[in-house]
Amino acid sequence: MRSKLLAVAIAAGLGVVSFHVAAEPAQAKKVAKPAAQAESSKNAEIEALKAQLAELQAKVAQLEERTDAQSDINVSTGQNVEAVQKAQAASDKKVSSVEKFVNNTKISGTMFFDLTNANHKEHTANGMQEKDGHGSVNGVGYDVKRFYLSVDHTFDDVWSANLTTDFNYQSTLSQTSLFVKKAYVQGKFDPLFTVRFGAADMPWIPFVEKWYGYRFLENTITDRSIDGGRGTVGVAPQGVGSFGNSSDWGLHALGATAGDNAINYQLSVVNGRGFRNPSRSQSVDVEGRFGYQPIEQMVIAVGGYSGKRGNDVQNGAPTQNATRGDLLVAYRDKTFGVGAEYFNAKNWDDVLKNNVPTAVVNRDKAEGYSVFGDWSFAPQWALFARYDHVEYKYWANTGPHNELKDTYYNAGVSYDVLKNFKLAFAYKYDKMEGPTVNFPYKTNEIGFWGLLTY
Repeated sequence: MRSKLLAVAIAAGLGVVSFHVAAEPAQAKKVAKPAAQAESSKNAEIEALKAQLAELQAKVAQLEERTDAQSDINVSTGQNVEAVQKAQAASDKKVSSVEKFVNNTKISGTMFFDLTNANHKEHTANGMQEKDGHGSVNGVGYDVKRFYLSVDHTFDDVWSANLTTDFNYQSTLSQTSLFVKKAYVQGKFDPLFTVRFGAADMPWIPFVEKWYGYRFLENTITDRSIDGGRGTVGVAPQGVGSFGNSSDWGLHALGATAGDNAINYQLSVVNGRGFRNPSRSQSVDVEGRFGYQPIEQMVIAVGGYSGKRGNDVQNGAPTQNATRGDLLVAYRDKTFGVGAEYFNAKNWDDVLKNNVPTAVVNRDKAEGYSVFGDWSFAPQWALFARYDHVEYKYWANTGPHNELKDTYYNAGVSYDVLKNFKLAFAYKYDKMEGPTVNFPYKTNEIGFWGLLTY
């Protein structure tokens, strides 16, 4: 570019000189001038032309400097634009990653709470008298029975993960607890084949809870602890406890179809001590369930459990299998629900054959049933009731079997304050009848129970 401009300038200068030289003879013919004057005029024109040429060269040089400077600016600007574009691309990638993580992650919570008044009476030497004990404290109290905080993350169409923490406060114990309820990785390969690794829902209790619908008010019959009842005279009652775990550590396989004539199943191979105690054992426990739905609103399900409940440890005491059988028949639609659950269990508390150094084998046997129902008689309003009966027999080292009977029922009305907020006003009754004067008791409780989810 610079060479072209310089050539044009020189050519222009030479053209002007040639024009003057060619025109000079013609003018000499018209007007005769002295030789000295003509020579002087020619020199002046040449000098003027040189000055113009020098000025033109200076302007060309300035133009070249400006062009070079502009070229440097353009290069620098291009580099800056490229750097900004790269930074923007990196930022967009980070934003996209964060957005993808947020979109694939769900945080939810569930809280069970109550405000009630309890009246607990136990059999003493002076008859049935009001007394704190067997997990009950008399008077008014506020409890947060459960607060579940869950994080679900989806990696792709197959793999996902779940972490659920469980917090609870009980005024009867004056303490709070926080622990992991569920922590698993899931691979969903087909609607009929999903695998979970870690602490996850067991096959029976969570399944029944969904058909029952009022877990926030009371545990299902196999999950409801019967405080007190079993023990030795003069010794604090050991209690019967629940007959199952709602979550445990292990490997879980499950699947289901939808609609009428649907099936569902779950098989879990677990440690046996429940989600609060992920300890090791010499053997594993197995729990399973199979359900059939002739219509979408109805289910018939059977289940079972077998194992050492985590007690088969190295150098430990001799053990025997704990077993449990389950049956559920339930119906639920938008306004009405009804169901019945039955279970029987053997050696659930006496997995260890001997509680004392003796050859006599300890044994226990339990069976029970629960019937429940609810009816939405108006928008947001429902009536509900439930009745449980459990018979528990155990053979002590010192004699024949003893028998405990537990009768429980509740009834009330619930109101859906919001879609995810339910309140219930209810009455509960629980009565334990035992073989000795130390263990029978009766508890009446009335108040408000609530469920909040988000």
